[in-house]
Amino acid sequence: MNHSEREFLAEALPPDVARAIRRLRRTAGVYGVAVMPDVHLSEDVCVGVVTATHDLLLPDAVGGDIGCGMTGIRLTEEPLSLGSSAALEILTALQRRVPIRKHATKRDLPSSLETELSDPALDRALSRDGRVQLGTLGRGNHFVELQRDEAGALFAMIHSGSRSLGRVIRAHHRERANVTKTGIRALSADSDEGRAYLHDVAFARRYAQHNRDLIAGELTEIIRDTLQIDVDTPDRISSDHNHVQQETHDALSLYVHRKGAQSAAQGERGVIPGSMGTASYHVVGRAHAPSFCSASHGAGRALSRSAARRVVTRERFQEDTKTVFFDRRIAHRLREEAPAAYKDIRKVIRAQRKLVRVSRVLHPILSFKGA
Repeated sequence: MNHSEREFLAEALPPDVARAIRRLRRTAGVYGVAVMPDVHLSEDVCVGVVTATHDLLLPDAVGGDIGCGMTGIRLTEEPLSLGSSAALEILTALQRRVPIRKHATKRDLPSSLETELSDPALDRALSRDGRVQLGTLGRGNHFVELQRDEAGALFAMIHSGSRSLGRVIRAHHRERANVTKTGIRALSADSDEGRAYLHDVAFARRYAQHNRDLIAGELTEIIRDTLQIDVDTPDRISSDHNHVQQETHDALSLYVHRKGAQSAAQGERGVIPGSMGTASYHVVGRAHAPSFCSASHGAGRALSRSAARRVVTRERFQEDTKTVFFDRRIAHRLREEAPAAYKDIRKVIRAQRKLVRVSRVLHPILSFKGA
């Protein structure tokens, strides 16, 4: 299969991104690389890339925020108008109940997280940081967003991950990995070190999912109390986009690494966010084989964070988000998350028509983010 058949691009690849992908493809043990339309430069392995290997595990092809993902929830079935007074009350409650960084005291871990990690140093990090960060949002592009579908029903979208725990796990195993000829670090899947990494990745994914579940619980209580409505959310979409797992593709058992990409198996539901001022999408996977049954995890950055701070003015940011309720006191610090810092989500969706089918279009009405 030609490399181009595994590329689903919304625009031509920048030279530095193309070089990074060529380097990854040349790495011994890499079976194939699929490039999603939200691809952009990142350390060692680009975001928006799916890497399939025969028997190697590449911590940098997963990244540090292991298990980071999206939760989509329908809050109301009927159309609902959200006034500025209610929006302010909801935002204020989120700021009080969902910390950006950490809780003041340690939280109990659920039974699903009682398994020990592979090294005592990681267990100490979990006890020290993981227990105060469980149920917290994180900075950067993590957010809680309220949205309205085409009929006016209210939805929520939550984007968060494994917080500092994922970064500690990545750093720990990266130090124990071998350096390949291309400079990308690798672990043998059939080794004690490889099995330890897979164990810790699975743990971080469970942690990240529970983190989003706790945030969702706080949000639904806030909505119920503020709007005085019954909120029933049994039907929710959950997908993560930083992971590695063993899958069968091209009749081969492969280790599929997704960094800023989500699984899109046949009928599998996912969430593809735009930005603070643009539409987001609920999608259904089409199991497109050349993509290793994957799809993008969002719009993807068009500008780096530093470039966005230089280029995007506060006035431009305010104009592009004028229909969205958020804490405008920190607008100058949120410019790196401005719509202008991201690719056109419509082009990104069109570029992956073979990968997913759009089931719902959502428009933002409230955004809770940390700066």
